[in-house]
Amino acid sequence: MATQLTPLKVDPEADRLISDGAHFLGMTKKDLVAEAVRVYPEIRRGEIRARVREAMALLDGTDRSRLALLTGLTPEQIDAVGGTGEDL
Repeated sequence: MATQLTPLKVDPEADRLISDGAHFLGMTKKDLVAEAVRVYPEIRRGEIRARVREAMALLDGTDRSRLALLTGLTPEQIDAVGGTGEDL
């Protein structure tokens, strides 16, 4: 089964950095981007974990808390526009 590739659009400055990096490392642009995407989350693992913990702390098992997390609305704003129907 062949892997399907998805085009990635980047701004001209990022493309120049990718091109230069790939050239000087002797690899393809595709390989450079793939390796960078694998490495970057590892570098920022602590920040990712902290944000996941923050998000999980906001969840209390209700639809309202899930909707607040997904939309960025406060629970009060959700209630002001009709709520989630959980209390019906």
